[in-house]
Amino acid sequence: IGYAEIIREDLEASQNEETISDVDRILVAARTLLHLINDVLDLSKIEAGKLELERVPIDPRAAIEDVLDLLAQSAARKGIELIGWIEDDVPTEVVGDQVRFRQVLVNLVGNAIKFTQVGEVVVHASGTGHSETHSTLRIEVRDSGIGLTAEGKARLFKSFSQVDNSTTRRFGGTGLGLAICSRLAT
Repeated sequence: IGYAEIIREDLEASQNEETISDVDRILVAARTLLHLINDVLDLSKIEAGKLELERVPIDPRAAIEDVLDLLAQSAARKGIELIGWIEDDVPTEVVGDQVRFRQVLVNLVGNAIKFTQVGEVVVHASGTGHSETHSTLRIEVRDSGIGLTAEGKARLFKSFSQVDNSTTRRFGGTGLGLAICSRLAT
């Protein structure tokens, strides 16, 4: 992917629009394939019990804000309002795996944006319990998107499953993101 990006930069200088368009399609395909491979690897590690989570201090407030910043442009392009609401009881430091924490947030918020045509996506974080050794966070992602049937909800967090085939054709995706999120969050 890096090599193709360098070629694209060189092509911009030559202003060869047709070739730039071809390279852009190749980059999209390469990124899609890389994402799929990473998802399959993550799911395989999780199911084999080989995924080791880091236990390092992280700032959940900063992580949530970073994810909102990362996805703000995607929401803005669709005319969707992206709202973050972090309660005062959310601690500034917890122990966990920052990469996986962000991965879950990006998947949940990204899906909410993908399936929302008008309206808003709201990320609400609150602390639901604190002791000297543990903090429990609740993070809700709500949207004004297309909604789900009861049958769709039952399939939502299953591997390689999406709500229906028309959703796959219209919105894309592998059916792995939410399955991975479910396993990481439990």
